[in-house]
Amino acid sequence: MRHDRLAVLTALESQGVVPVFYHPDPEVCLNVIRACARGGAPAVEFTNRGDFAHGLFTEVAKEFARTDPDIILGIGSIVDAPTAALFIASGARFIVSPALNPEVARLCNRRMVPYSPGCGSVTEISTAQELGCEIVKLFPGASVGGPDFVKAVRGPMPWTKIMPTGGVDPDPASIAKWFGSGIVAAGMGSKLITDAAIKAKDWAGIEAQVRQTVHAIAAFRAG
Repeated sequence: MRHDRLAVLTALESQGVVPVFYHPDPEVCLNVIRACARGGAPAVEFTNRGDFAHGLFTEVAKEFARTDPDIILGIGSIVDAPTAALFIASGARFIVSPALNPEVARLCNRRMVPYSPGCGSVTEISTAQELGCEIVKLFPGASVGGPDFVKAVRGPMPWTKIMPTGGVDPDPASIAKWFGSGIVAAGMGSKLITDAAIKAKDWAGIEAQVRQTVHAIAAFRAG
């Protein structure tokens, strides 16, 4: 398999920002995700939202397998193992959940696919790690304690790799605050890929915003 578990985890960490995106039009999806990849974020979380999202994901994943094999397509908003299996069979290279589900963790381990479950407490994070999750999703990021929570967890558990979604903005101040607390990546949705840019079909604008965010994270890490 081209994008194995370790390659995917490395990509998520190195790009730092994980674009989170869904749109019912496959043409829009292809353009937005390609723009993210050109901007330096080839690993993108497509979300399982709305009717026929699976068919849409399959169509998009097939196209990328043919034309853009470097793109790493993951799937988000997965709450049960059968749905995870369906998307893995359609080319999903990582699975993201709003909540921790042990059945999904076992399925992903069996298939060697990274699983980032949504956690909101130290116990959930510890349980996720016991189930083999490398990067845990902090969700909803700002609501469960924000950067202070991340810093507090990493005190007694410094091996913890956290990727918040919700509350991290693509600006230097927000990046400094969150990455300064010790996160390894952040999921960003409508602040990164704005509705206005999608309506205007401003793919170059989305690419520029993603590149700016990737660079801002790299610059912060470089100190």
